[in-house]
Amino acid sequence: MELRHLRYFVAVAEEGSLTLAAERRLHTAQPSLSRQIRDLELEVGAKLLARNSRGIELTAAGKVFLDHARLALLQVETAGEAARRAAQPPKSSFVLGFLTGHEVVWLPEVLRLLRQDRPDIEITLSSQQSPELAGALMRGTVDVAFLRREERAPGLIFKFLVKEPLIVVVPVGHRLAARKTVTPRDLASEKFIAPTKAAPALKTVIDAYAAKAGIAFKTEYEAENVSVAMSLVVSTGGVTLLPLYARNLLSPLVVTRPLQGEPPTIDLMMGYSKANTSPLLKSFLARADELVARVSGRS
Repeated sequence: MELRHLRYFVAVAEEGSLTLAAERRLHTAQPSLSRQIRDLELEVGAKLLARNSRGIELTAAGKVFLDHARLALLQVETAGEAARRAAQPPKSSFVLGFLTGHEVVWLPEVLRLLRQDRPDIEITLSSQQSPELAGALMRGTVDVAFLRREERAPGLIFKFLVKEPLIVVVPVGHRLAARKTVTPRDLASEKFIAPTKAAPALKTVIDAYAAKAGIAFKTEYEAENVSVAMSLVVSTGGVTLLPLYARNLLSPLVVTRPLQGEPPTIDLMMGYSKANTSPLLKSFLARADELVARVSGRS
């Protein structure tokens, strides 16, 4: 079994399609990819993927194998990164990761704290989706990140920061834009833009909100990030739910409205790897409560 077999399998599992995995992720021919998957199944001794009308689904064996394949690939990548770091001369550097949009709120105070302790420190910023940030923390390429609590993140520690209410985003001129607040029933009658699996924490919160309210969203489109969600709201006339921080990225073609009653919330966490022994990280974590207090005081 070779690493490429694991990469091919993970790509197919995540895309849910041999064709999409071959074209988007692997840049190879679909027949060749099919042969590689068959070779992998023969070596494993179990059927890992099954075709159906919607594409490709994981078998019970495939679901188990996927977790181990991801971990194996992560360990290989981590080993390579550790070797590259060891070959470089030591320097005072710190890499910050932000769920896209949150840097507007948190970065000024984060920089203030870091510069107070080490004015000569080299600071690098990384703005990504939450699952990608968790992966970067596990690989050791990011020291601390502001993200969601990710379930499949072995070795990471999450510290709660704040709860963010969800708000309604609608196009300018939409009937709901004239409302002071929006009810769940209002949303149920509109075209809904839902988050993709690239934002699993947000998707879980929205699904739970719909279930609690006893409604079913008319999901016609999915958006993998805030920018795409707003673009779809404008272009389709649909509506979506986003965390409050999305107002930092607001398009002039959309408006936001609060939900009526108690809104659903999503937690913002500070994540780091327990394997990270950086003195800079330890010093920063010791001032996390001060950071939250200062940011809350500005709000």
